[in-house]
Amino acid sequence: MERALVADLRKHVGQTVTIQGWLYNSRSSGKLAFLIVRDGTGTVQCVLEKTDANAEMFAMAEKLSQESSLEVDGEVRADERAEGGVEMTAKAVRLVHASEGYPITPKPHGVDFLFRNRHLWFRSKRQWMILRVRATIIDEIRSFFNRNGYILIDTPIFAPSAGEGSQTLFKVDYFGEEVYLAQTGQLYLESACMAHRKVYCFGPTFRAEKSKTRRHLTEFWMVEPEIAYCQLDDVINVAEDLVCSLAQRVLRDHRTELEALGRDISKLEAIKKPFYRITYSEAAEILRGPRTRELLDSDMVRATARKAELEKMIAEKEKEAAGQGVKKWKAEKLAAEVIDHREELSEVETEIDNIPKHKQLSANFDWGGDLGGSDETLIARLHDRPVFVTHYPRDCKAFYMRRHDADPRLVQNFDLLAPEGYGEVIGGSQREERLDVLVHRMQEEGLKQEDYEWYLDLRRYGSVPHGGFGLGVERTVRWLCGLQHIRETIPYPRLMGRFYP
Repeated sequence: MERALVADLRKHVGQTVTIQGWLYNSRSSGKLAFLIVRDGTGTVQCVLEKTDANAEMFAMAEKLSQESSLEVDGEVRADERAEGGVEMTAKAVRLVHASEGYPITPKPHGVDFLFRNRHLWFRSKRQWMILRVRATIIDEIRSFFNRNGYILIDTPIFAPSAGEGSQTLFKVDYFGEEVYLAQTGQLYLESACMAHRKVYCFGPTFRAEKSKTRRHLTEFWMVEPEIAYCQLDDVINVAEDLVCSLAQRVLRDHRTELEALGRDISKLEAIKKPFYRITYSEAAEILRGPRTRELLDSDMVRATARKAELEKMIAEKEKEAAGQGVKKWKAEKLAAEVIDHREELSEVETEIDNIPKHKQLSANFDWGGDLGGSDETLIARLHDRPVFVTHYPRDCKAFYMRRHDADPRLVQNFDLLAPEGYGEVIGGSQREERLDVLVHRMQEEGLKQEDYEWYLDLRRYGSVPHGGFGLGVERTVRWLCGLQHIRETIPYPRLMGRFYP
């Protein structure tokens, strides 16, 4: 009998095929067993009818536990009401391996529990969808650069010096010498662009930031293009094209998954050129302006109302769970829901505590400091499309960024902020190609010139204007999927205090 994948069952309507997978969920009416089977490519309902001839097999199928592996022979029939538009009329069910006590049941679970069982949580529908969107985003990133003439350059993970600031370096003992996990492949990539003109690297990146925000990871993936003979506007244009390409591909290939995740599709359809472009100084005025104050006041009203609503729900459900005669399954369900409500309540209480701080920080934003996470969030929420913020103060940015000719206080750089409050997803700049200016800047930063002699060689032998950027994969996945927290965007998230499994 022909084997088929669930994703391809539409091609087999009217045929009898075999699928191999795992039991996602099931129920029985006594005469019909409804087996929800997933095979890694999708999920399908298999309906097995009890007969005298299959009584033993039917009894086995009824008792199958969640995540037992099995094979099903059945006829594929069209049913537009069903997921994927098909169902299977099962003719035979064969057990491959019986799963006992699978910990992640259909009932709600707490976040800590789910991440301790991340290796199993992958199998749930929501996580399955997110990681498939991630895979598509990664494929489109590579496709975008490959079809536009960029050469892939693999840059080292072990680095002898800082690329983005010594305060976020992970130190490693390298056969008795101190080296660091790479913060960026950019410096190495700059040398490659002098050989190939347009290059990119793509790999894991490490930042030892002691941050527990919804958008920070200590290990994440980043794509970094680097282009010779280009100015700042050229780099911005590439970033704009890349983001539009990613949004269009995700909408094309994953509209169903996005809708199931609760994503507002119209927000993604609005990701079209041109994006907004404002300067850092204009962003500072926005932060200090009335629109920002009004937004934060509105946030306080909403969060306060939600806090009261959650407290009421928690009290009611705890009372109901403790009542006499409540069935065990019901009490467990209520207890799990209370866990979820308490987690949300904690986040809402944190938001309420932070709103006055954000209000004060934005109202008193001092020109010269870098934009913080809350600043970026506010600016992004006040725009309905991505916004480029350009020309930051030189003193708050990396040593390699080109000094602005007309205003030496500034550098030729940009951050791309995603709308709806998702904040920075790309950071880039034109690089400082002038040897004397770069050496002076390194001296100001207290960097040891001998550690960067190879990098300075690029300015000694055929220096040209050049630039590039870095796009964080996980932040992009979070934005395009509309996720609250970045921890769901990567198979095994590494955060402060979390490195298991």
